[in-house]
Amino acid sequence: MNTTFPYPVSVSNNSFAADVLDASSHQPVLVDFWASWCGPCKAIAPALNEIAAERAGQAVIAKVDVDAHPELAARYGVRSIPSLLIFRDRAVVDTMVGVHPKSEILRRLDAASAAATAA
Repeated sequence: MNTTFPYPVSVSNNSFAADVLDASSHQPVLVDFWASWCGPCKAIAPALNEIAAERAGQAVIAKVDVDAHPELAARYGVRSIPSLLIFRDRAVVDTMVGVHPKSEILRRLDAASAAATAA
């Protein structure tokens, strides 16, 4: 069963297991680790919003505020932001650090989806 969110979903320590790990059993979940004071995080946000709308039902875009949830950032080794982690089947399958073009994010999200379909 796919979860459909046409917008990025804010996740917390309490919701991470359901919104990211459980959801990644059905479709790729891209998690954006960000902070409100981070200029590059603001720069990448419009592309992530577009991807969430374009891939609703095929992938989930989630956001973790590292200031509000530092333990999640620590758990996944996030040391620089923005960090984009793609989860599939409850595990990290790809990581991107810094600002990347929308086309690159889509390519890697599609690769995670295709790899899971082939498995």
